[in-house]
Amino acid sequence: MSGIVVHLPQGSGGAVDGEPGGDAVTLRLGPGEVARFGRGSSTTPVELRLADEAISRLAGEIRVTDDHWQLTNHSSTQSYLVENPEGAGEYLRVSPRRAGAPIPFEFARVVLPTRRGTTVSFQVYAPDHVYLDPPGTGGSWASSTVTAYSLDETATYFLVLVALCEPWLRDRSPVAVPTTPQVVERLRGHATGGRLTARAVSSHIDYLADEKLRIGVPAGASAAPEAAGRAGTGATDRRNGKRDAVVGIALRFGIVREEHLSLLPPRAESGARGR
Repeated sequence: MSGIVVHLPQGSGGAVDGEPGGDAVTLRLGPGEVARFGRGSSTTPVELRLADEAISRLAGEIRVTDDHWQLTNHSSTQSYLVENPEGAGEYLRVSPRRAGAPIPFEFARVVLPTRRGTTVSFQVYAPDHVYLDPPGTGGSWASSTVTAYSLDETATYFLVLVALCEPWLRDRSPVAVPTTPQVVERLRGHATGGRLTARAVSSHIDYLADEKLRIGVPAGASAAPEAAGRAGTGATDRRNGKRDAVVGIALRFGIVREEHLSLLPPRAESGARGR
């Protein structure tokens, strides 16, 4: 198991004096590691600071095990929700003082109530789910074969990946990989992807690059063909390199194929060039 990614979007950690605040925080946790969340204080340090008076100084903690992650609720009065943003409204309620509740979702949103009629939340990207070999494959566990790239084709991150690969699949010519704003616009109108913000799309790209496809940036050998000589320096170049590398791996290994284009909403432009 490669671990999990915990992401607190900017401004999502509650409000101070009625104004949303707080920088974005991204944590990477491996098996055995713990991240605490809550209002925090000088004597109660937390890795995820949620600034609301209704949230305990130490509200809870996330613990990573060998094959899943667990949520502990330290509150004596408040239940927390763990939602599956990519499902059909599934959620878990973690009751007060519940210790080590196992979370089954590959992508989850942890939601805490406040007294302002709103909530505060953060996201957790979990490791791949593990499945048994198909019946009749035989062989021992030691001789079994694992999947190099295990992606859920129903997940939102896969939808983002298809949108990134679309120009290549349709045109089969060296074209620029779509930017994050272009991906947001391309998914507009989709039942789930249509609600994605630019920050959410960037988080999905990071998850694909760091956890699902396990690329390094810069990674010239993993970049899309047109990107081999385009690597540069700075944050923009690193972001472009990451998108290029994700697309390169997805296309070369057939992770995203032409039939996956049906997952995208219809293209708005009437004169769009097809295959």
